[in-house]
Amino acid sequence: MRTPIIAGNWKLNNTVGEAVTLTTELKQLVADASGVEIVVAPPFTALAAVSATIAGSNVCLSAQDVYWEERGAFTGEVSPTLLKDVGCEYVIVGHSERRQYFGETNEGVNRKAKAALAQGLKPIICVGELLEEREAGRTEAVIATQVAAGIADLSTSDLLSSVIAYEPVWAIGTGRTATPAQAQEVHSLIRSLVALASSDDVAGQIRIQYGGSVKPDNAAALLTKPDVDGALVGGASLDAASFAAIVKAAN
Repeated sequence: MRTPIIAGNWKLNNTVGEAVTLTTELKQLVADASGVEIVVAPPFTALAAVSATIAGSNVCLSAQDVYWEERGAFTGEVSPTLLKDVGCEYVIVGHSERRQYFGETNEGVNRKAKAALAQGLKPIICVGELLEEREAGRTEAVIATQVAAGIADLSTSDLLSSVIAYEPVWAIGTGRTATPAQAQEVHSLIRSLVALASSDDVAGQIRIQYGGSVKPDNAAALLTKPDVDGALVGGASLDAASFAAIVKAAN
């Protein structure tokens, strides 16, 4: 059985004080949640404070991005070791906003995932198609390219330490959501791609999240699909009660 993973990506939101308030409330609301992994991804500036706030709770810490170099003249970047140092267990790589606004490439996503894994961080590797790609019937081709490149040269143990997040770009922050059937179709495709790249056994164990306007009122329908192993939550993760409701939908 794959343990569902519900991760909240706060994006560019929350001061340190706001982050502490949010996680203090959240950890109380989900204290009795079992059989589900809970992850929050604050901005870099709040990582240390959130790490201290959730210490001893059932909430894990993730960063929203990472660089593949460990140290050096890379102004503005943050290495895997620095993320580990503040208590991160996970890191998101290849989010559609990184690809769309900051020129993130498939090769770069793979380098970041490898660097994270080398230092004991678990990458959440994001893939997803644009609206025009879906309307042109290119969803399968786009996902196949992104998955193959994102997990290229990862060992079996690396793959089992990774999470793949499917985020249809047309459903992020738009209020539109892939139907449970659409989500299942692509999640099943991703699992088959992992099997081709590795083995059926690995594909059966790797967790695949859905990300795209997940809210308390649609979470249960998505999470009941056989290949949907959790959610990468955006806006709803900024409200403790809403995020907790999504966690409980995965219970």
